[in-house]
Amino acid sequence: MSPRRKLALTATVATAAMTMALAGCLGQQQESDSAKNADAKDVTLTITSNSVAGGKNDLGARWVTDWVIPEFTKAQKAKGVNVTVKYDGTGVDDADYKAKIALDFGTDIGGDIVEIDGIWLGEFAQGGQVRPLDDVVGKDKVDGWDGWGQIPDAVEALGQFEGKRYGIPVGTDGRVLFFNKKLFAQVGLPDDWQPKSWDDITAAAVSLKSLPGVTPLQLNAGTAMTEATTMQGVLPLLAGTGAEINQDGKWQGDTKNVKEVLDFYQQVYRGNLGDPLLQQEAKGRDKSFELFSQNKLGILLESDYFWRSVVDPVTGVAKMADRDTAVGWAKIPAKEPGAGVGKQDFVSMSGGSIRVVNPKTKYPQQAWELLQFMNSAEATKARLGDTAQVTQRDDVNKEVLKGDPMLSFIAEEVLPITRYRPGLADYPKVSTALQQATADVISGKSADEAATAYQAALVAAVGEDDVAGG
Repeated sequence: MSPRRKLALTATVATAAMTMALAGCLGQQQESDSAKNADAKDVTLTITSNSVAGGKNDLGARWVTDWVIPEFTKAQKAKGVNVTVKYDGTGVDDADYKAKIALDFGTDIGGDIVEIDGIWLGEFAQGGQVRPLDDVVGKDKVDGWDGWGQIPDAVEALGQFEGKRYGIPVGTDGRVLFFNKKLFAQVGLPDDWQPKSWDDITAAAVSLKSLPGVTPLQLNAGTAMTEATTMQGVLPLLAGTGAEINQDGKWQGDTKNVKEVLDFYQQVYRGNLGDPLLQQEAKGRDKSFELFSQNKLGILLESDYFWRSVVDPVTGVAKMADRDTAVGWAKIPAKEPGAGVGKQDFVSMSGGSIRVVNPKTKYPQQAWELLQFMNSAEATKARLGDTAQVTQRDDVNKEVLKGDPMLSFIAEEVLPITRYRPGLADYPKVSTALQQATADVISGKSADEAATAYQAALVAAVGEDDVAGG
């Protein structure tokens, strides 16, 4: 077994063993602990992140070491406080990083500010490894931060669990329908296309079907695309039926909503509007990117990553020299107007990471000051450097995205209506079952057959009491 896998295995065992003790210990923490060492004049803080200079998330690591640490140290010195900020950066697989911080939370060596994937929040919160900001630093202090007013409610939800704030989002993204304007023009479709229902999507795809050598619609499916199937396929569609994958404490099994999603997959792939073989290839998603850039794919449901990193004319992995004029985008419609979650006409899904304050920090007030500083407008702009990317802050987005209409669209039109995956330990099992359900459809099973098999797999994975449907 490799050292990396040994670390992950050790972490899993250790985490399971410590969770109850840790939860009990932290459960006894009094809110007055938030005031400990508040007047300290010599303070040491550590920032933990899965970023390393010269490796994974290089820009994030250099931002912390070259900007955050010196600027925060200088600001604190002006207040008469001597702060030493250390950086605990790694550059490993997400699973190994998660294992590391799970161990760190159970010891006294963990960082004071810890960056975690938003999808892990519920699991860490339920295990007692992280606690609401109100408990760690005090409700008045948390509520008093003026930065909350710049973070849309939908984005702030990334750092919340069961209605409580646990951290501050680092940034986010949004999912839309991208379309090739040149192909649309050939079949008489408008370059400002905005479908208002699923029927509008399939109607456009049927029109594109008349073009030789063109795949009308790419809707990620199958197990080879792993989480891309769930995030760029199932979950946005499910939101368009009015449901989220975990609702009222239960996972969506073979419910009416899930069946509607699988039926849409059946329409796409039985109707030859999408390429089922592409969904089964190991590099199928990458191939779909290439097809789009080569004007051989009409409509693609993707995140804004596609615009800023895939088809970017200069740095993209599937460059499109005419991206700015040839690529269009539209909000993802609900199944029909008003049918989306929250009775929305349009829906989206987003992801991102958050920063939390370690409940075991010796300096909760100073750690909170550092967290606020890292999420200030100035710091957020410094983190971006010369890149254009959607941030957690409205004021920053308005400034740095004003020259990018697509990313501005995400910030202004998509983030207010978006949703996030539930940060629960069982989510990966559910996601895998959803991927298999779509794989069943593209391989020839009916939507009803796929839903029945999905229900059985889900019950086996998480238990019957936690599943709706059946």
